[in-house]
Amino acid sequence: MLPAFAVACATATDPEPTAAPPRPTPDSGRPPTTDARRSTSTTERPAPDPTDAEPTPEPPERTEQPHETGPEPTEAQPEMRTPAPGGRQEIVDRWSGVAPTAWGTQIAGLVEHVGGGAAIALTLDACGGPGGSGVDEAVLALLEREEMAATLFLNYRWIEANPRTFDRLAGNPLFELANHGTRHLPLSVNGRDAYGIGGTQSAAEAVDEVGTNHDRLTELTGRRPRWFRPGTAHYDDVAAQIVREVGEQPTGFAVNGDLGATAPAATVTSAMVATPPGGIVLAHMNQPGSGTAAGLEAALPTLRAQGRRFVRLSDA
Repeated sequence: MLPAFAVACATATDPEPTAAPPRPTPDSGRPPTTDARRSTSTTERPAPDPTDAEPTPEPPERTEQPHETGPEPTEAQPEMRTPAPGGRQEIVDRWSGVAPTAWGTQIAGLVEHVGGGAAIALTLDACGGPGGSGVDEAVLALLEREEMAATLFLNYRWIEANPRTFDRLAGNPLFELANHGTRHLPLSVNGRDAYGIGGTQSAAEAVDEVGTNHDRLTELTGRRPRWFRPGTAHYDDVAAQIVREVGEQPTGFAVNGDLGATAPAATVTSAMVATPPGGIVLAHMNQPGSGTAAGLEAALPTLRAQGRRFVRLSDA
């Protein structure tokens, strides 16, 4: 079984991996409330020869896919077409062979807070793939009913599985849509893994993990996404710079709000009410039946009494 943080977002490119071995420091596990410091794995995989890559077809036509009753069929990987602002090959050439010096969920330069004061930046991940393409309608209904602004980090596979829900969210000004990657992989230039999920193995794979879904969101909404967070929220410092060169801001979090959609409602409530000024909260919107919606709702009276307000990342 995956660690709780990774449960909501298991990758669809491989069978669910077995649990990673225990990390050696206290930071390695799932924090019980608001602090999400975690250490990293040391497993690496050799980068593939990019000349061996096979061409990939255009994205499949979007049709609603069943996602709560069993695994989804394996789909062909889409092709990145228009990275911005730099050309794909230019970015790949610049960062190929550059060795990373940092790895994790809170490396220098990630956006973890926006502004300060009374603001809370609630962000919700929708991870996609087998077990990850559900829609937590209780969470979405709560946001809409209570007019809670949020930034929604959507994975390519989740978007393709849920076209009607995507269109509904894209049309609601409460929400800002952000990029949660294409295959939901840790973002690495040398195959570093997190929770047993292998990361992108080269600069080229990192560019495509960001850029393919960047293209898809731009195509569907007419707006370039501004924010990116990878599967498992892990980056190395070279991959984070690649995100910037594709045209987005690498985003982390200050509060792990629902522990990968595994936390009971009371834990979610405690995390929310302890959010620091301007803190980015990471929670999930792809696991129906989780404690996330109930925990968020229970936190609202306290947050409102404190004068807290929900903002999208671009509002700050």
